[in-house]
This record gives sequence, C-alpha cells and structure tokens, in this order.
Amino acid sequence: MNSSIRTPIIATPPARLIRSSIRTPTINAGCLIGRLIRMPIIGISRAAASSKSSSKRTPIIGASRAFIAAALMLLAGLAQAELSANVGWVSDYYYRGLLQHSSSASAGIDYSEGGFYAGAWGADVGDGMEVDGYFGWGGEYEGFSFGAGFTGYYYTGDFDDTYQEINLSLGYGFASAEYATGEYANFAGPTQDYTYYALTLEKDGLYGKYAGFSKDFDGDYLEFGYGFSVESLDLSIALIVADDPVTSNTDEALIFGIGKTFQIN
Repeated sequence: MNSSIRTPIIATPPARLIRSSIRTPTINAGCLIGRLIRMPIIGISRAAASSKSSSKRTPIIGASRAFIAAALMLLAGLAQAELSANVGWVSDYYYRGLLQHSSSASAGIDYSEGGFYAGAWGADVGDGMEVDGYFGWGGEYEGFSFGAGFTGYYYTGDFDDTYQEINLSLGYGFASAEYATGEYANFAGPTQDYTYYALTLEKDGLYGKYAGFSKDFDGDYLEFGYGFSVESLDLSIALIVADDPVTSNTDEALIFGIGKTFQIN
C-alpha cells in the first residue's frame, strides 16, 4: 500500500492466489506424549506417598487423568496440523488494484489446523519490505464456506505505514464475497478508517473480481485472471483495471506470476 498514494486500491497479489493447500508437518508425538504422561504420574506417586488418606488422593488422580486426556487430544490435533512455506515472484506487485512495486519477490509460511489458520508473508516493495501477519478461522456448512480473521500490513522502510483490519468472507459454489474493515496509521497524519468489499466468480482457475473501498478511502477496480499448475510450479496471469481517484486515470496492468509451495516435514 503506497505511501505516496494514500488510497490503497489494491488487488490480491497473484503470489498469494497461487499458493497451494497447506500440508502436514512431521511431529514427534511419541516423545511429547511420553514427557507429558510421565510428569503427572510421578507427581501422583509422590502425592500418594505423602498422603495419609486415599480419599485425598482420588481428586489428584482424577485431575491428572483429565490432564493426560487433554494432552493426548492436543497432541492428536497437532499431529493433524498442516504447515507449509511458499516463495513467489510477480512481474508487477499489485494489491487491491494499486501498484506496489515492479518485479517483486515474496515468501511466506502458513499453519492450519481444524479450521484455524495463521501465517506470515513478506514481499519486496522497493523501499524496504512489506511484512503481513494474519490469523483466523474458516469452515463449511451445507455447501457454504465462511471465514473471519485479522490481517496486519507492516513495513520495514518508509514505503507506507501500518494497516490493520478485520476481514470476513462468505462463498457458495463459484461465487464468493469479501468484506474488511480496517484502520490506517497514516504516518503523522490523522488515523484513517476504511472498508474493503469484493465479489469474485471463479471456475476451474479462471476468475473475475469486482472490488472497491469506502469511508476515508475511495476507488474500485476489476481483476480477471487464471491460475494453473505445471509440474510442481504454480503459474498465474491477471489483468488489473483500476480506477485511481488520485490521478483520475484508469490504471491497467497485465501481471505474470510464478510460485512454489513446500511441505514442511
């Protein structure tokens, strides 16, 4: 999000669109279970030796068994957790309709388990790095998909200032809708509020999107693209047609992207 243009009319970067599904890490569950189980059992034995009444030992044993059961459930969840890393490059880095930097490389890491997700993603923006952090939860019901989360956009240089937002999503079939409400730190100026909305239609990798901003930000854009895989690489092409209220011109760009996702074992 460019500091020289306060209105971020920016489209989802292809590097993020072409990420493949998050994969499962290898976890040494046996070692962890052994540690968690042995410690409570030792505690129980010492408590039993120092106690004069068996009735006093019962709640301790019950609590320890509950702790062990909870630990086993937690480890079972961790064993099913999914973790991946990704790298990518785009000919032009656009985000929500506005050019951030030409020829930008990126990298990120993602974690997912039971609908919960969290991750971090960074990209070159010329004057420093953009570093995004995000987390949230998503699910499906009766053919509908839905999600809610938080995203923060942070910068290591003077390219731009901090954005933080709550985002919501809802989808059904080939259609999905996004809504975000956020706050822009705006350097030494007054803090600005914004909302972002988007409607996307997607089928077999081919998609079209209409999106825009309101409140202290203004502007909208159209995005059309196609994402596909060749061997182990994810490729994308996208056309951005953005209305820029700062220059009163229409910004058009054809973007090419390539990326790869790695399973972390």
